Amino acid sequence: MSKAAKPAKGGGARRRWIKWLFLGPLLIFLAVQLYFFLMVCWYAQFNPSSTNMMDDQLALMREKKPRAVLQHQWVPYERISENLKRAVIASEDANFSEHDGVDWEALQKAYERNNRRHKVVGGGSTITQQLAKNLFLTGSRSYLRKGQELIIAFMLETVMSKQRILEIYLNVAEFGRGIFGAEAAARYYYRTTAANLGVAQAAKLAVMLPNPRYYDKHRSSSYLARRTTLIVNRMSSADLP
Repeated sequence: MSKAAKPAKGGGARRRWIKWLFLGPLLIFLAVQLYFFLMVCWYAQFNPSSTNMMDDQLALMREKKPRAVLQHQWVPYERISENLKRAVIASEDANFSEHDGVDWEALQKAYERNNRRHKVVGGGSTITQQLAKNLFLTGSRSYLRKGQELIIAFMLETVMSKQRILEIYLNVAEFGRGIFGAEAAARYYYRTTAANLGVAQAAKLAVMLPNPRYYDKHRSSSYLARRTTLIVNRMSSADLP
């Protein structure tokens, strides 16, 4: 009897091990998602003083200059020029006011483009997805990170209004090396405030967003000029939340 019981005991231990092999990663995944959700709920009410992208950038800057600091100053939604709001929507996410956090058509086009080039060259991200990345993730390009970005984007859209999402995004987006947010960008590039940005100024800042460090050093590029003109022409049709 006792000898026969031993294999059963060993089999039970193996079954428990296999169960936790699958259950453990699931619990870790759920715990991570709960953390992100609680942080999203917090940011719905309180302004983030920093983001994951800002922390990463500061760490890189301090490798060369230990006392380096970021240029960043939070300004409320009403103190950001409507020109910049319209320009960013026109340039980054024309359907911002309509989608649920993800523009599936843009995502499909990006997926097809990535497959043709056999690497991730673009993500088709909405403003909400970009905010998710800026707040919590890294700039690495992978489908795993993109999946987490989608989950957080849905959290943001569930908890926050479109206006709050746009407000946070415009305050934490990178506009150049160590330059974060509309106020810092307006002062750095134009010696003015976010509230006083003109149409052309706002359009140029919006066009710089996909690669701000590059355009900071190449402000007179022909592409930047052409794209800025295009966005100026599109701004009047951009719907604000």
